[in-house]
Amino acid sequence: MAELRLTDWLPTTKKEVELRGWDELDVILFSADAYVDHPSFGAAVIGRVLEANGLKVAIVPQPDWHGDYRDFKKLGKPRLFFGISPGCMDSMVNKYTANKRLRSEDAYSPDGRHDCRPEYPTIVYSRILREIYPDVPIVLGGIEASLRRLTHYDYWQDKLMPCILKEAGADIIIYGMGEKPIVELAKQLVDGKEIKEIKDIPQTVYISPEDGISGGITEKDIVIHSHEECLQSKKAEAENFRHIEEESNKIHAQRIIQGLGKEYVVVNPPYPPMDTKELDMVFDLPYTRLPHPKYKNKRIPAYEMIKFFVNIHRGCFGGCAFCTISAHQGKFIVCRSKESILKEVKKVIQMDGFKGYLSDLGGPSANMYGMSGRNKNLCEKCKRPSCINPQICPNLNTDHTALLDIYHSVDALPGIKKSFIGSGVRYDLLLYKSKDDKANKAAREYTRELICKHVSGRLKVAPEHTSDNVLRLMRKPSFEQFGEFKRMFDRINNEENLNQQIIPYFISSHPGCMEEDMAELAVKTKRLDFHLEQVQDFTPTPMTVSTETWYTGFHPYTLEPVFSAKTPKEKLAQRQFFFWYKPEERRNIERELKRIGRADLITQLYANVYRQTSAGPRTSNQWKDDGQDSHKGNGRSRNKKEYVHNDNGYSKNSSDYVWSKNRYGKNTGRTGRLTSSNNEKGNDNHRTKDGRKGGQAAKRGRHNGR
Repeated sequence: MAELRLTDWLPTTKKEVELRGWDELDVILFSADAYVDHPSFGAAVIGRVLEANGLKVAIVPQPDWHGDYRDFKKLGKPRLFFGISPGCMDSMVNKYTANKRLRSEDAYSPDGRHDCRPEYPTIVYSRILREIYPDVPIVLGGIEASLRRLTHYDYWQDKLMPCILKEAGADIIIYGMGEKPIVELAKQLVDGKEIKEIKDIPQTVYISPEDGISGGITEKDIVIHSHEECLQSKKAEAENFRHIEEESNKIHAQRIIQGLGKEYVVVNPPYPPMDTKELDMVFDLPYTRLPHPKYKNKRIPAYEMIKFFVNIHRGCFGGCAFCTISAHQGKFIVCRSKESILKEVKKVIQMDGFKGYLSDLGGPSANMYGMSGRNKNLCEKCKRPSCINPQICPNLNTDHTALLDIYHSVDALPGIKKSFIGSGVRYDLLLYKSKDDKANKAAREYTRELICKHVSGRLKVAPEHTSDNVLRLMRKPSFEQFGEFKRMFDRINNEENLNQQIIPYFISSHPGCMEEDMAELAVKTKRLDFHLEQVQDFTPTPMTVSTETWYTGFHPYTLEPVFSAKTPKEKLAQRQFFFWYKPEERRNIERELKRIGRADLITQLYANVYRQTSAGPRTSNQWKDDGQDSHKGNGRSRNKKEYVHNDNGYSKNSSDYVWSKNRYGKNTGRTGRLTSSNNEKGNDNHRTKDGRKGGQAAKRGRHNGR
């Protein structure tokens, strides 16, 4: 790799600004992450986009928020505005497990340090900057602000909170993927507009008295229940969310207005999705793809995970109820061109330490590249949050041909030995029987090629549950489809003489899930010879259907009452069934099954299973389950540590960091779930792209980033 100079990164200090010959900055970005100049890290993307538009930009990564605030003063006052991002993950998901315990490390800090970011850095940074520079505009971006743009439930404080602008004291929010609105905002400020005058940029949020709302409140606006009404009525909060989600996933959305005290929060509709040319321009910017030199000899766990990762598309039309990818990136798929992808892969090939293996060639979902509606007019009128649930839309083109062409072109490059697909695969798209024979043939070809050429021993998929009712609430396909896919996976492995595993991910304590459902999950996964070592406890994070259901007790679309396990006791009662194979869990499980009237499941779980007695634990030869060696099979073995994929956090597989990457309004991830181990030692995983997670979570990687 060509030798780089300090000026190849965006400046982070006064000295670096002077090296560029600048005597003034236009924009100063504050990020709660370490500065990694890579297209998976939000502050870097926004900084490079503004730079490409002729602005002088600097980044202050992880400023010290204690003492005299010298980090907030060191670069002085920008000509246009301060930008604030919490980093690639929601700060609270980054910092704490599902059980609100401190994670073992911060994946986005040097050496995984815990003390580099505060809780809610968006609020903390903004208040400090407002105190020091009361007249400088403050712009909020990233997942923390994006998903808190209206009244929302905060799990960490266990209460309903207003729009984050109110608490932060900032001027404006850019939500979602923020390249286009940040450029337009900068342009209008350059043209001499005051920040309080800027009210019509799509994908922005501001607070104003009624007489200050651009164009006034009209019949075209969606006026949702006020913050105060939501405080008084959980059903009002549930009713709000349907409108919020629908307008986040429409090409032609309406403006949303919510009362807050004597003022109103105004959410302008989002920009239409980028086209391929626009997305290419973002990825083709001159990133070094490396951490800033200030971190020499320090390990940034999240970077290590995505170092040799190449993102090929943006968006996800899955619409999973616990996931924020569609809320942040949108449901419409925007693809990079093959030329742009190959250009980035060639850069990766030249990187120090690259040995020929791409850790992931994927996106929020690995196999959605190139997919869109056949009839665009229908898509422009659609407000379904998912294109594939409850059934795959007949207008959706599910052809995998374009994706196969990307794989073939990448693998043909000199220097590439193998390109792995670390992103989650939607097996329902592979199993779908389209009316298009060409698409069906491509799906079969893709499935075989994926299994034979792009799996690094383990293929991760996310059935999430086995109960049809819970899956309905999750917006996931029937578990029968997982069984069908596993049979296909096993058959191809046998035909090709491969010895690969399929790794399924499940969630406990999701809204609608009862103890009986988890017991049946244990039975069904036992039949498939899966011994699950880690639990993914549902963790409420802002702006998901599941979180709103969990908090309010009502489903936002039907307003039907839904039970949720909330107390530690209720969660443990569900979680224990994951570990039916552990002798020490058997007594409690049997007792619980009798209590809920499902003693019939005891026989199904423990038929021919040795019962440990006071004589001591069984020997390895005694550990047999229905005649099968429990150390074998396609499930996670009991003696081999496995980490789990999560949505705003990550699994040990490198690509898992990707989907929680929230950039100025960018998240690659799913923020609605966290995983926790049976002993709750803080190794939870949160699945979110556009970026990936904290603590042990960092090592494991959903999200999400982007």
